[in-house]
Amino acid sequence: MKETAQRLAALRAEMKRAGVDAAIIPQADPHMSEYLASHWQARRFLSGFNGSAGTLVVPAQGPARLWTDSRYFLQAAEQLAGTEIELMKEGLPGTPSIEAWLTQTLPAGTTVGVDAMLMSVGALRALRATLKAHDIRIETAFDPLRAIWPDRPALPKCEIFVHDEKYAGRAAAQKMAEALEGARMHGADAVFVSALDQVAWLLNIRSRDVRYNPVATAFVYLGPEGNILFVDSDKLTDDVRAYLTAQGVTTRPYTSVRAFAMELSTLRRVLLDPASTAYGILEAFGDRAVEAPSPIAMPKACKNDVQIAGVCEAMKRDGVALVHSLMELEKRLAAGEDVTEMDVAEILRRKRSEQPLFFDESFGTIAGYGPHGAIVHYEADEASNATLRREGLLLIDSGAQYLDGTTDITRTICLGEPTQQERSDFTLVMKGHIALATAIFPEGTAGTQLDALARQYLWRHGLSYLHGTGHGVGHFLNVHEGPQSIRLNYVPAPLTPGMITSNEPGLYREGVHGIRCENLVLTVPAFDTEFGRFYKFRTLTLFPFDTRLFATEMMTEAELTWVNAYNEHVREELTPALDAEAAAWLAEKTAAI
Repeated sequence: MKETAQRLAALRAEMKRAGVDAAIIPQADPHMSEYLASHWQARRFLSGFNGSAGTLVVPAQGPARLWTDSRYFLQAAEQLAGTEIELMKEGLPGTPSIEAWLTQTLPAGTTVGVDAMLMSVGALRALRATLKAHDIRIETAFDPLRAIWPDRPALPKCEIFVHDEKYAGRAAAQKMAEALEGARMHGADAVFVSALDQVAWLLNIRSRDVRYNPVATAFVYLGPEGNILFVDSDKLTDDVRAYLTAQGVTTRPYTSVRAFAMELSTLRRVLLDPASTAYGILEAFGDRAVEAPSPIAMPKACKNDVQIAGVCEAMKRDGVALVHSLMELEKRLAAGEDVTEMDVAEILRRKRSEQPLFFDESFGTIAGYGPHGAIVHYEADEASNATLRREGLLLIDSGAQYLDGTTDITRTICLGEPTQQERSDFTLVMKGHIALATAIFPEGTAGTQLDALARQYLWRHGLSYLHGTGHGVGHFLNVHEGPQSIRLNYVPAPLTPGMITSNEPGLYREGVHGIRCENLVLTVPAFDTEFGRFYKFRTLTLFPFDTRLFATEMMTEAELTWVNAYNEHVREELTPALDAEAAAWLAEKTAAI
Protein backbone atom coordinates (compact mmCIF):
# COMPACT_ATOMS: atom_id res chain seq x y z
CA MET A 1 0.00 0.00 0.00
CA LYS A 2 2.85 2.36 0.83
CA GLU A 3 4.62 1.54 -2.44
CA THR A 4 1.43 2.13 -4.41
CA ALA A 5 0.98 5.55 -2.79
CA GLN A 6 4.60 6.51 -3.52
CA ARG A 7 4.40 5.39 -7.12
CA LEU A 8 1.14 7.22 -7.77
CA ALA A 9 2.65 10.36 -6.23
CA ALA A 10 5.65 10.04 -8.58
CA LEU A 11 3.30 9.61 -11.54
CA ARG A 12 1.36 12.73 -10.55
CA ALA A 13 4.59 14.69 -10.36
CA GLU A 14 5.36 13.69 -13.95
CA MET A 15 1.81 14.55 -14.96
CA LYS A 16 2.24 18.03 -13.52
CA ARG A 17 5.52 18.54 -15.41
CA ALA A 18 3.85 17.41 -18.66
CA GLY A 19 0.68 19.46 -18.15
CA VAL A 20 -1.47 16.32 -17.98
CA ASP A 21 -4.67 16.36 -15.90
CA ALA A 22 -5.39 12.62 -16.05
CA ALA A 23 -3.25 9.66 -17.15
CA ILE A 24 -4.44 6.39 -18.67
CA ILE A 25 -2.22 3.38 -17.91
CA PRO A 26 -3.50 0.38 -19.89
CA GLN A 27 -2.53 -3.26 -19.56
CA ALA A 28 -0.78 -3.26 -22.91
CA ASP A 29 2.45 -3.45 -24.86
CA PRO A 30 3.29 -2.13 -28.36
CA HIS A 31 1.84 -5.35 -29.81
CA MET A 32 -1.57 -5.08 -28.11
CA SER A 33 -0.94 -8.36 -26.29
CA GLU A 34 -3.23 -9.76 -23.63
CA TYR A 35 -0.35 -11.24 -21.64
CA LEU A 36 2.70 -9.04 -21.17
CA ALA A 37 6.40 -9.40 -20.60
CA SER A 38 7.58 -7.84 -17.32
CA HIS A 39 8.98 -4.81 -19.15
CA TRP A 40 5.46 -3.59 -19.93
CA GLN A 41 3.70 -4.39 -16.66
CA ALA A 42 3.25 -0.69 -15.86
CA ARG A 43 -0.28 -0.98 -14.57
CA ARG A 44 0.76 -3.77 -12.20
CA PHE A 45 3.76 -1.69 -11.06
CA LEU A 46 1.59 1.32 -10.27
CA SER A 47 -1.48 -0.37 -8.78
CA GLY A 48 -0.37 -3.72 -7.33
CA PHE A 49 -3.19 -5.47 -9.21
CA ASN A 50 -1.74 -8.33 -11.27
CA GLY A 51 -4.70 -9.52 -13.35
CA SER A 52 -4.28 -9.85 -17.11
CA ALA A 53 -7.01 -7.30 -17.92
CA GLY A 54 -7.58 -3.82 -16.55
CA THR A 55 -6.86 -0.13 -17.07
CA LEU A 56 -5.70 2.35 -14.45
CA VAL A 57 -6.82 5.98 -14.69
CA VAL A 58 -5.06 8.48 -12.47
CA PRO A 59 -6.43 12.04 -12.22
CA ALA A 60 -4.29 14.88 -10.90
CA GLN A 61 -6.87 15.40 -8.16
CA GLY A 62 -8.98 12.76 -6.45
CA PRO A 63 -8.58 8.98 -6.17
CA ALA A 64 -7.34 6.83 -9.02
CA ARG A 65 -9.64 4.23 -10.51
CA LEU A 66 -9.09 0.82 -12.05
CA TRP A 67 -11.45 -0.76 -14.58
CA THR A 68 -11.45 -4.55 -14.94
CA ASP A 69 -13.86 -7.26 -16.03
CA SER A 70 -15.84 -9.84 -14.08
CA ARG A 71 -13.03 -12.41 -14.07
CA TYR A 72 -11.13 -10.16 -11.66
CA PHE A 73 -13.76 -8.43 -9.52
CA LEU A 74 -12.92 -10.39 -6.36
CA GLN A 75 -9.17 -10.49 -6.97
CA ALA A 76 -8.94 -6.78 -7.75
CA ALA A 77 -10.97 -5.85 -4.67
CA GLU A 78 -8.52 -7.78 -2.49
CA GLN A 79 -5.38 -6.42 -4.14
CA LEU A 80 -6.55 -2.79 -4.19
CA ALA A 81 -7.78 -2.82 -0.58
CA GLY A 82 -6.08 -0.13 1.49
CA THR A 83 -4.96 1.91 -1.52
CA GLU A 84 -6.59 5.04 -2.90
CA ILE A 85 -7.54 3.15 -6.07
CA GLU A 86 -11.26 2.55 -6.50
CA LEU A 87 -12.43 -0.54 -8.39
CA MET A 88 -14.70 0.05 -11.38
CA LYS A 89 -16.55 -3.13 -12.30
CA GLU A 90 -16.55 -3.04 -16.07
CA GLY A 91 -19.71 -4.22 -17.79
CA LEU A 92 -22.06 -3.81 -14.83
CA PRO A 93 -25.02 -1.42 -14.97
CA GLY A 94 -24.05 1.82 -13.31
CA THR A 95 -20.34 1.54 -14.11
CA PRO A 96 -19.40 4.26 -16.59
CA SER A 97 -16.88 3.58 -19.32
CA ILE A 98 -13.47 5.19 -18.98
CA GLU A 99 -14.41 7.72 -21.66
CA ALA A 100 -17.68 8.60 -19.91
CA TRP A 101 -15.98 8.93 -16.54
CA LEU A 102 -13.33 11.25 -17.95
CA THR A 103 -15.88 13.50 -19.60
CA GLN A 104 -17.94 13.60 -16.41
CA THR A 105 -14.90 14.34 -14.25
CA LEU A 106 -12.61 16.61 -16.25
CA PRO A 107 -13.58 20.16 -17.23
CA ALA A 108 -13.21 21.51 -20.74
CA GLY A 109 -9.71 22.57 -21.72
CA THR A 110 -7.93 19.82 -19.78
CA THR A 111 -5.52 17.18 -21.09
CA VAL A 112 -5.47 13.38 -20.86
CA GLY A 113 -2.08 11.71 -21.21
CA VAL A 114 -1.58 8.37 -22.97
CA ASP A 115 1.34 6.57 -24.60
CA ALA A 116 0.40 6.05 -28.24
CA MET A 117 2.56 2.92 -28.35
CA LEU A 118 0.34 1.32 -25.70
CA MET A 119 -3.08 1.92 -27.23
CA SER A 120 -4.49 0.43 -30.40
CA VAL A 121 -5.51 2.52 -33.38
CA GLY A 122 -9.18 1.80 -32.84
CA ALA A 123 -9.14 2.43 -29.08
CA LEU A 124 -7.25 5.71 -29.23
CA ARG A 125 -9.32 7.01 -32.10
CA ALA A 126 -12.57 6.28 -30.23
CA LEU A 127 -11.20 7.89 -27.06
CA ARG A 128 -10.09 11.00 -28.93
CA ALA A 129 -13.49 11.44 -30.61
CA THR A 130 -15.35 11.24 -27.29
CA LEU A 131 -13.00 13.60 -25.46
CA LYS A 132 -12.84 16.10 -28.32
CA ALA A 133 -16.62 16.50 -28.15
CA HIS A 134 -16.10 17.74 -24.56
CA ASP A 135 -13.12 19.95 -25.44
CA ILE A 136 -10.66 17.61 -23.72
CA ARG A 137 -7.30 17.18 -25.41
CA ILE A 138 -5.20 13.98 -25.68
CA GLU A 139 -1.43 14.04 -25.32
CA THR A 140 -0.23 10.87 -27.08
CA ALA A 141 3.47 11.22 -26.22
CA PHE A 142 3.05 10.89 -22.46
CA ASP A 143 5.51 8.21 -21.28
CA PRO A 144 6.33 8.77 -17.60
CA LEU A 145 7.76 5.31 -16.92
CA ARG A 146 11.38 6.19 -17.60
CA ALA A 147 11.29 8.68 -14.74
CA ILE A 148 9.25 6.77 -12.17
CA TRP A 149 10.31 3.12 -12.76
CA PRO A 150 14.08 3.07 -12.14
CA ASP A 151 14.40 -0.71 -11.86
CA ARG A 152 12.16 -1.46 -14.81
CA PRO A 153 12.83 -4.93 -16.27
CA ALA A 154 14.70 -4.93 -19.56
CA LEU A 155 13.16 -5.94 -22.86
CA PRO A 156 12.93 -9.75 -23.09
CA LYS A 157 16.15 -11.39 -24.28
CA CYS A 158 15.07 -15.02 -24.69
CA GLU A 159 16.46 -16.78 -27.75
CA ILE A 160 14.22 -17.57 -30.69
CA PHE A 161 13.92 -21.12 -31.99
CA VAL A 162 12.31 -22.59 -35.10
CA HIS A 163 8.97 -24.36 -34.77
CA ASP A 164 9.56 -27.32 -37.06
CA GLU A 165 7.33 -27.65 -40.11
CA LYS A 166 6.52 -31.23 -39.05
CA TYR A 167 4.47 -29.59 -36.26
CA ALA A 168 3.45 -26.36 -38.02
CA GLY A 169 2.28 -28.07 -41.20
CA ARG A 170 3.19 -25.23 -43.57
CA ALA A 171 6.35 -23.32 -44.50
CA ALA A 172 6.82 -19.68 -43.52
CA ALA A 173 7.53 -18.65 -47.12
CA GLN A 174 4.12 -19.97 -48.18
CA LYS A 175 2.35 -18.14 -45.35
CA MET A 176 4.08 -14.86 -46.18
CA ALA A 177 3.11 -15.10 -49.83
CA GLU A 178 -0.52 -15.69 -48.88
CA ALA A 179 -0.47 -12.76 -46.44
CA LEU A 180 0.72 -10.44 -49.19
CA GLU A 181 -1.99 -11.76 -51.50
CA GLY A 182 -4.52 -10.95 -48.78
CA ALA A 183 -3.14 -7.43 -48.50
CA ARG A 184 -3.53 -6.88 -52.23
CA MET A 185 -7.25 -7.57 -51.89
CA HIS A 186 -7.40 -4.37 -49.78
CA GLY A 187 -5.34 -2.31 -52.19
CA ALA A 188 -2.10 -2.69 -50.25
CA ASP A 189 1.24 -3.97 -51.51
CA ALA A 190 2.78 -4.59 -48.07
CA VAL A 191 1.77 -5.89 -44.62
CA PHE A 192 2.92 -4.79 -41.18
CA VAL A 193 2.38 -7.31 -38.37
CA SER A 194 2.39 -6.28 -34.71
CA ALA A 195 0.61 -9.11 -32.88
CA LEU A 196 3.22 -11.42 -31.35
CA ASP A 197 1.30 -14.63 -31.98
CA GLN A 198 0.82 -13.64 -35.63
CA VAL A 199 4.56 -12.98 -35.97
CA ALA A 200 5.33 -16.38 -34.42
CA TRP A 201 2.81 -18.24 -36.60
CA LEU A 202 3.80 -16.45 -39.79
CA LEU A 203 7.53 -17.23 -39.51
CA ASN A 204 7.26 -20.56 -37.63
CA ILE A 205 9.34 -19.18 -34.76
CA ARG A 206 8.83 -19.36 -31.02
CA SER A 207 10.50 -18.06 -27.84
CA ARG A 208 9.90 -17.59 -24.10
CA ASP A 209 9.53 -13.82 -23.98
CA VAL A 210 6.10 -13.89 -22.35
CA ARG A 211 5.34 -16.28 -19.53
CA TYR A 212 3.27 -19.24 -20.77
CA ASN A 213 3.00 -17.80 -24.32
CA PRO A 214 5.79 -19.08 -26.61
CA VAL A 215 6.19 -15.84 -28.56
CA ALA A 216 9.10 -13.58 -29.47
CA THR A 217 9.11 -9.79 -29.07
CA ALA A 218 9.27 -8.62 -32.67
CA PHE A 219 7.48 -6.91 -35.55
CA VAL A 220 7.32 -8.09 -39.17
CA TYR A 221 7.12 -6.14 -42.41
CA LEU A 222 6.34 -7.90 -45.70
CA GLY A 223 6.70 -5.86 -48.86
CA PRO A 224 8.65 -5.02 -52.02
CA GLU A 225 11.57 -3.89 -49.82
CA GLY A 226 11.80 -7.44 -48.57
CA ASN A 227 10.52 -9.40 -45.60
CA ILE A 228 11.93 -7.84 -42.44
CA LEU A 229 11.87 -9.10 -38.86
CA PHE A 230 12.42 -6.29 -36.35
CA VAL A 231 14.05 -8.05 -33.41
CA ASP A 232 16.96 -7.68 -31.01
CA SER A 233 19.99 -9.42 -32.47
CA ASP A 234 20.79 -11.04 -29.11
CA LYS A 235 17.74 -13.26 -29.62
CA LEU A 236 19.06 -14.83 -32.84
CA THR A 237 21.29 -17.89 -32.92
CA ASP A 238 23.31 -18.79 -36.00
CA ASP A 239 20.81 -21.55 -36.80
CA VAL A 240 17.86 -19.16 -36.62
CA ARG A 241 19.65 -16.58 -38.78
CA ALA A 242 20.29 -19.27 -41.41
CA TYR A 243 16.66 -20.40 -41.22
CA LEU A 244 15.35 -16.83 -41.69
CA THR A 245 17.66 -16.28 -44.63
CA ALA A 246 16.40 -19.48 -46.25
CA GLN A 247 12.83 -18.22 -45.84
CA GLY A 248 13.69 -14.87 -47.43
CA VAL A 249 13.66 -12.84 -44.20
CA THR A 250 16.21 -10.19 -43.16
CA THR A 251 16.45 -8.58 -39.71
CA ARG A 252 16.68 -5.08 -38.28
CA PRO A 253 16.85 -3.83 -34.68
CA TYR A 254 13.58 -4.00 -32.74
CA THR A 255 13.71 -0.32 -31.80
CA SER A 256 14.21 0.84 -35.39
CA VAL A 257 10.67 0.04 -36.48
CA ARG A 258 9.21 3.57 -36.22
CA ALA A 259 12.15 5.08 -38.09
CA PHE A 260 11.71 2.47 -40.83
CA ALA A 261 8.00 3.28 -41.10
CA MET A 262 8.63 7.02 -41.41
CA GLU A 263 11.36 6.54 -44.03
CA LEU A 264 9.37 4.13 -46.19
CA SER A 265 8.54 5.26 -49.70
CA THR A 266 5.46 7.42 -49.89
CA LEU A 267 4.32 5.23 -52.79
CA ARG A 268 4.02 2.21 -50.51
CA ARG A 269 0.58 1.06 -49.26
CA VAL A 270 0.95 -0.92 -46.03
CA LEU A 271 -1.89 -2.92 -44.50
CA LEU A 272 -2.23 -2.46 -40.74
CA ASP A 273 -4.84 -4.09 -38.52
CA PRO A 274 -6.27 -1.28 -36.34
CA ALA A 275 -7.21 -3.77 -33.63
CA SER A 276 -3.68 -5.09 -33.09
CA THR A 277 -1.52 -2.13 -34.14
CA ALA A 278 -0.43 0.62 -31.76
CA TYR A 279 -1.52 4.14 -32.68
CA GLY A 280 2.12 5.19 -32.52
CA ILE A 281 2.91 2.78 -35.35
CA LEU A 282 0.05 4.17 -37.44
CA GLU A 283 1.38 7.69 -36.88
CA ALA A 284 4.80 6.60 -38.16
CA PHE A 285 3.38 5.10 -41.36
CA GLY A 286 1.11 8.10 -41.90
CA ASP A 287 -0.56 8.19 -45.33
CA ARG A 288 1.12 4.91 -46.27
CA ALA A 289 -1.22 2.98 -43.95
CA VAL A 290 -4.20 0.96 -45.19
CA GLU A 291 -6.42 -0.06 -42.29
CA ALA A 292 -7.97 -3.51 -42.69
CA PRO A 293 -8.33 -6.80 -40.77
CA SER A 294 -5.13 -8.79 -40.60
CA PRO A 295 -4.81 -11.33 -43.43
CA ILE A 296 -3.03 -13.60 -40.94
CA ALA A 297 -5.66 -13.91 -38.19
CA MET A 298 -8.05 -16.31 -39.94
CA PRO A 299 -5.43 -18.65 -41.48
CA LYS A 300 -3.76 -18.87 -38.06
CA ALA A 301 -7.06 -19.66 -36.32
CA CYS A 302 -8.08 -22.35 -38.85
CA LYS A 303 -5.63 -25.13 -38.09
CA ASN A 304 -4.34 -27.32 -40.89
CA ASP A 305 -4.50 -31.12 -40.87
CA VAL A 306 -0.99 -31.49 -39.44
CA GLN A 307 -1.78 -29.13 -36.58
CA ILE A 308 -5.10 -30.84 -35.81
CA ALA A 309 -3.43 -34.24 -35.73
CA GLY A 310 -0.79 -32.82 -33.40
CA VAL A 311 -3.36 -31.34 -31.05
CA CYS A 312 -5.16 -34.68 -30.85
CA GLU A 313 -1.91 -36.39 -29.84
CA ALA A 314 -1.18 -33.63 -27.34
CA MET A 315 -4.64 -34.14 -25.83
CA LYS A 316 -3.87 -37.82 -25.25
CA ARG A 317 -0.62 -37.04 -23.46
CA ASP A 318 -2.34 -34.30 -21.48
CA GLY A 319 -5.11 -36.71 -20.48
CA VAL A 320 -2.55 -39.25 -19.29
CA ALA A 321 -0.85 -36.56 -17.20
CA LEU A 322 -4.20 -35.56 -15.69
CA VAL A 323 -5.03 -39.16 -14.79
CA HIS A 324 -1.74 -39.53 -12.91
CA SER A 325 -2.19 -36.10 -11.29
CA LEU A 326 -5.65 -36.82 -9.92
CA MET A 327 -4.57 -40.27 -8.79
CA GLU A 328 -1.72 -38.75 -6.78
CA LEU A 329 -4.04 -36.11 -5.32
CA GLU A 330 -6.57 -38.70 -4.21
CA LYS A 331 -3.88 -40.94 -2.67
CA ARG A 332 -2.35 -38.10 -0.69
CA LEU A 333 -5.73 -36.95 0.62
CA ALA A 334 -6.69 -40.52 1.53
CA ALA A 335 -3.42 -40.89 3.44
CA GLY A 336 -4.27 -37.86 5.53
CA GLU A 337 -1.54 -35.63 4.05
CA ASP A 338 -1.93 -31.87 4.02
CA VAL A 339 -2.44 -30.94 0.38
CA THR A 340 -2.79 -27.30 -0.62
CA GLU A 341 -3.94 -25.48 -3.74
CA MET A 342 -0.31 -24.78 -4.63
CA ASP A 343 0.44 -28.49 -4.25
CA VAL A 344 -2.25 -29.22 -6.83
CA ALA A 345 -0.56 -26.85 -9.29
CA GLU A 346 2.82 -28.46 -8.60
CA ILE A 347 1.47 -31.97 -9.20
CA LEU A 348 -0.07 -30.97 -12.53
CA ARG A 349 3.07 -29.26 -13.78
CA ARG A 350 5.29 -32.17 -12.73
CA LYS A 351 3.12 -34.82 -14.36
CA ARG A 352 2.76 -32.83 -17.57
CA SER A 353 6.49 -32.15 -17.74
CA GLU A 354 7.05 -35.92 -17.86
CA GLN A 355 5.17 -36.13 -21.17
CA PRO A 356 6.97 -36.05 -24.55
CA LEU A 357 7.08 -32.67 -26.35
CA PHE A 358 6.17 -30.72 -23.18
CA PHE A 359 7.35 -27.10 -23.33
CA ASP A 360 5.56 -25.22 -20.52
CA GLU A 361 2.20 -24.65 -18.92
CA SER A 362 -0.18 -22.66 -21.13
CA PHE A 363 -1.20 -20.38 -18.23
CA GLY A 364 -0.90 -20.28 -14.46
CA THR A 365 -2.92 -23.14 -12.97
CA ILE A 366 -6.13 -22.12 -11.23
CA ALA A 367 -6.71 -24.50 -8.33
CA GLY A 368 -9.50 -22.93 -6.30
CA TYR A 369 -10.85 -24.86 -3.32
CA GLY A 370 -14.26 -23.99 -1.91
CA PRO A 371 -14.84 -20.22 -1.94
CA HIS A 372 -11.63 -19.67 -3.94
CA GLY A 373 -13.28 -21.45 -6.86
CA ALA A 374 -15.62 -18.46 -7.15
CA ILE A 375 -12.66 -16.21 -8.01
CA VAL A 376 -12.69 -16.77 -11.75
CA HIS A 377 -8.95 -16.22 -12.42
CA TYR A 378 -7.67 -17.17 -8.97
CA GLU A 379 -4.04 -18.20 -8.60
CA ALA A 380 -2.94 -19.32 -5.15
CA ASP A 381 0.01 -17.67 -3.44
CA GLU A 382 1.64 -18.10 -0.04
CA ALA A 383 -0.91 -15.82 1.60
CA SER A 384 -4.06 -17.38 0.10
CA ASN A 385 -2.94 -21.02 -0.24
CA ALA A 386 -5.82 -23.11 1.16
CA THR A 387 -5.49 -26.65 2.49
CA LEU A 388 -7.88 -29.15 0.92
CA ARG A 389 -10.31 -31.14 3.07
CA ARG A 390 -12.39 -34.23 2.31
CA GLU A 391 -15.42 -32.09 1.48
CA GLY A 392 -16.50 -29.39 -0.94
CA LEU A 393 -15.51 -28.61 -4.51
CA LEU A 394 -12.11 -28.09 -6.10
CA LEU A 395 -12.03 -26.17 -9.39
CA ILE A 396 -8.94 -26.89 -11.50
CA ASP A 397 -8.32 -24.89 -14.67
CA SER A 398 -4.98 -25.77 -16.25
CA GLY A 399 -3.22 -26.43 -19.52
CA ALA A 400 0.05 -27.11 -21.25
CA GLN A 401 2.14 -26.05 -24.21
CA TYR A 402 3.39 -29.03 -26.21
CA LEU A 403 5.36 -28.62 -29.41
CA ASP A 404 2.41 -30.11 -31.28
CA GLY A 405 -0.46 -28.37 -29.52
CA THR A 406 -1.87 -26.25 -26.72
CA THR A 407 -4.30 -27.58 -24.10
CA ASP A 408 -6.74 -25.89 -21.72
CA ILE A 409 -9.11 -27.85 -19.48
CA THR A 410 -11.26 -27.12 -16.45
CA ARG A 411 -12.74 -29.75 -14.17
CA THR A 412 -14.76 -29.30 -11.00
CA ILE A 413 -14.04 -32.14 -8.59
CA CYS A 414 -15.92 -33.22 -5.48
CA LEU A 415 -13.62 -34.01 -2.54
CA GLY A 416 -16.32 -35.54 -0.34
CA GLU A 417 -19.99 -36.39 -0.41
CA PRO A 418 -21.62 -33.81 -2.69
CA THR A 419 -24.43 -31.65 -1.36
CA GLN A 420 -27.68 -31.19 -3.27
CA GLN A 421 -26.74 -27.61 -4.16
CA GLU A 422 -23.35 -28.73 -5.47
CA ARG A 423 -24.99 -31.39 -7.63
CA SER A 424 -27.71 -29.04 -8.86
CA ASP A 425 -25.30 -26.22 -9.71
CA PHE A 426 -22.89 -28.58 -11.45
CA THR A 427 -25.64 -30.22 -13.49
CA LEU A 428 -27.05 -26.90 -14.68
CA VAL A 429 -23.58 -25.91 -15.88
CA MET A 430 -23.09 -29.27 -17.60
CA LYS A 431 -26.47 -29.11 -19.32
CA GLY A 432 -25.29 -25.88 -20.95
CA HIS A 433 -21.90 -27.42 -21.79
CA ILE A 434 -23.61 -30.36 -23.50
CA ALA A 435 -26.04 -28.10 -25.39
CA LEU A 436 -23.12 -26.17 -26.86
CA ALA A 437 -21.03 -29.29 -27.52
CA THR A 438 -23.87 -30.83 -29.55
CA ALA A 439 -24.86 -27.68 -31.46
CA ILE A 440 -25.30 -27.77 -35.23
CA PHE A 441 -25.23 -24.39 -36.93
CA PRO A 442 -25.14 -22.91 -40.45
CA GLU A 443 -22.02 -21.57 -42.14
CA GLY A 444 -21.39 -17.97 -41.13
CA THR A 445 -22.59 -18.37 -37.54
CA ALA A 446 -20.66 -16.31 -34.99
CA GLY A 447 -20.05 -17.44 -31.42
CA THR A 448 -22.41 -14.77 -30.10
CA GLN A 449 -25.30 -16.58 -31.78
CA LEU A 450 -24.50 -19.79 -29.86
CA ASP A 451 -23.66 -18.33 -26.45
CA ALA A 452 -27.19 -18.57 -25.05
CA LEU A 453 -27.18 -22.34 -25.57
CA ALA A 454 -24.70 -22.64 -22.71
CA ARG A 455 -26.52 -20.20 -20.42
CA GLN A 456 -30.15 -21.17 -20.93
CA TYR A 457 -30.48 -23.65 -18.05
CA LEU A 458 -28.82 -21.28 -15.59
CA TRP A 459 -31.02 -18.42 -16.73
CA ARG A 460 -34.16 -20.45 -16.06
CA HIS A 461 -33.12 -20.56 -12.39
CA GLY A 462 -32.12 -16.89 -12.21
CA LEU A 463 -28.41 -17.77 -12.41
CA SER A 464 -25.66 -16.65 -14.78
CA TYR A 465 -21.96 -15.97 -15.22
CA LEU A 466 -20.29 -12.83 -16.53
CA HIS A 467 -17.31 -14.18 -18.48
CA GLY A 468 -17.36 -15.44 -22.05
CA THR A 469 -18.32 -19.03 -22.79
CA GLY A 470 -15.50 -19.74 -25.22
CA HIS A 471 -12.24 -18.35 -26.57
CA GLY A 472 -10.04 -19.42 -29.45
CA VAL A 473 -6.93 -21.45 -28.66
CA GLY A 474 -3.65 -21.29 -30.56
CA HIS A 475 -1.46 -24.12 -31.82
CA PHE A 476 1.63 -24.11 -29.60
CA LEU A 477 0.77 -20.45 -29.18
CA ASN A 478 -1.36 -18.24 -26.96
CA VAL A 479 -4.05 -20.07 -25.03
CA HIS A 480 -6.36 -17.11 -25.79
CA GLU A 481 -6.58 -16.58 -29.54
CA GLY A 482 -8.87 -14.61 -31.83
CA PRO A 483 -10.63 -13.76 -33.94
CA GLN A 484 -13.50 -16.00 -32.82
CA SER A 485 -15.07 -16.25 -29.40
CA ILE A 486 -18.34 -17.39 -27.84
CA ARG A 487 -19.74 -14.66 -25.65
CA LEU A 488 -22.74 -12.39 -25.11
CA ASN A 489 -21.29 -9.28 -26.74
CA TYR A 490 -21.08 -9.40 -30.49
CA VAL A 491 -17.87 -10.69 -32.07
CA PRO A 492 -18.47 -11.04 -35.83
CA ALA A 493 -15.83 -13.67 -36.71
CA PRO A 494 -17.67 -16.81 -37.92
CA LEU A 495 -16.91 -20.21 -36.43
CA THR A 496 -15.02 -21.87 -39.25
CA PRO A 497 -13.70 -25.42 -39.76
CA GLY A 498 -10.25 -25.79 -38.21
CA MET A 499 -10.91 -23.36 -35.37
CA ILE A 500 -10.29 -24.64 -31.85
CA THR A 501 -12.47 -22.96 -29.24
CA SER A 502 -13.14 -23.54 -25.56
CA ASN A 503 -16.55 -24.57 -24.21
CA GLU A 504 -16.56 -23.40 -20.59
CA PRO A 505 -19.79 -22.27 -18.94
CA GLY A 506 -19.60 -21.72 -15.20
CA LEU A 507 -21.38 -20.67 -12.03
CA TYR A 508 -19.82 -18.81 -9.12
CA ARG A 509 -21.36 -18.36 -5.68
CA GLU A 510 -19.20 -15.86 -3.81
CA GLY A 511 -17.98 -17.29 -0.51
CA VAL A 512 -19.34 -20.77 -1.34
CA HIS A 513 -17.90 -22.41 -4.47
CA GLY A 514 -17.13 -22.06 -8.14
CA ILE A 515 -18.01 -24.48 -10.93
CA ARG A 516 -16.63 -24.46 -14.45
CA CYS A 517 -16.60 -27.31 -17.00
CA GLU A 518 -14.29 -26.78 -19.96
CA ASN A 519 -13.36 -28.80 -23.02
CA LEU A 520 -11.75 -27.63 -26.24
CA VAL A 521 -13.80 -28.20 -29.38
CA LEU A 522 -12.91 -28.21 -33.07
CA THR A 523 -15.30 -26.77 -35.64
CA VAL A 524 -15.90 -29.38 -38.35
CA PRO A 525 -18.35 -29.84 -41.26
CA ALA A 526 -21.66 -31.53 -40.32
CA PHE A 527 -23.65 -31.82 -43.56
CA ASP A 528 -24.96 -29.86 -46.53
CA THR A 529 -28.63 -29.37 -47.35
CA GLU A 530 -30.64 -27.28 -49.76
CA PHE A 531 -30.39 -24.54 -47.08
CA GLY A 532 -26.63 -24.47 -47.11
CA ARG A 533 -23.63 -25.88 -45.29
CA PHE A 534 -23.85 -26.76 -41.61
CA TYR A 535 -21.10 -27.17 -39.00
CA LYS A 536 -20.75 -28.83 -35.61
CA PHE A 537 -18.17 -29.27 -32.86
CA ARG A 538 -15.84 -32.20 -32.27
CA THR A 539 -14.65 -32.39 -28.68
CA LEU A 540 -10.87 -32.75 -28.40
CA THR A 541 -10.20 -32.75 -24.63
CA LEU A 542 -9.73 -36.16 -23.03
CA PHE A 543 -10.52 -36.38 -19.32
CA PRO A 544 -13.72 -37.50 -17.57
CA PHE A 545 -16.17 -35.27 -15.77
CA ASP A 546 -16.79 -36.09 -12.10
CA THR A 547 -19.83 -38.37 -12.33
CA ARG A 548 -20.57 -38.03 -8.60
CA LEU A 549 -21.73 -34.45 -9.22
CA PHE A 550 -24.42 -35.18 -11.80
CA ALA A 551 -27.98 -34.86 -10.56
CA THR A 552 -29.29 -37.39 -13.07
CA GLU A 553 -32.90 -36.62 -12.19
CA MET A 554 -32.37 -33.17 -13.78
CA MET A 555 -31.05 -34.61 -17.03
CA THR A 556 -32.62 -35.85 -20.23
CA GLU A 557 -31.82 -39.21 -21.77
CA ALA A 558 -29.89 -37.44 -24.52
CA GLU A 559 -27.73 -35.63 -21.96
CA LEU A 560 -27.02 -38.83 -20.03
CA THR A 561 -26.10 -40.56 -23.27
CA TRP A 562 -23.69 -37.75 -24.15
CA VAL A 563 -21.91 -37.92 -20.77
CA ASN A 564 -21.57 -41.70 -20.94
CA ALA A 565 -20.40 -41.64 -24.55
CA TYR A 566 -17.85 -38.91 -23.80
CA ASN A 567 -16.43 -40.71 -20.78
CA GLU A 568 -16.31 -43.97 -22.73
CA HIS A 569 -14.41 -42.20 -25.52
CA VAL A 570 -11.93 -40.86 -22.96
CA ARG A 571 -11.41 -44.37 -21.59
CA GLU A 572 -10.85 -45.85 -25.04
CA GLU A 573 -8.35 -43.15 -26.05
CA LEU A 574 -6.29 -43.04 -22.85
CA THR A 575 -6.26 -46.65 -21.61
CA PRO A 576 -3.62 -47.92 -24.10
CA ALA A 577 -1.17 -45.37 -22.66
CA LEU A 578 -1.83 -46.26 -18.99
CA ASP A 579 -0.46 -48.93 -16.68
CA ALA A 580 -2.86 -51.36 -15.01
CA GLU A 581 -3.41 -49.25 -11.89
CA ALA A 582 -4.12 -46.08 -13.84
CA ALA A 583 -6.36 -47.95 -16.30
CA ALA A 584 -8.42 -49.31 -13.39
CA TRP A 585 -8.71 -45.83 -11.89
CA LEU A 586 -9.89 -44.42 -15.22
CA ALA A 587 -12.38 -47.26 -15.69
CA GLU A 588 -13.97 -46.39 -12.34
CA LYS A 589 -14.12 -42.68 -13.17
CA THR A 590 -15.73 -43.32 -16.56
CA ALA A 591 -18.34 -45.84 -15.44
CA ALA A 592 -21.75 -45.15 -16.94
CA ILE A 593 -24.29 -43.13 -14.97
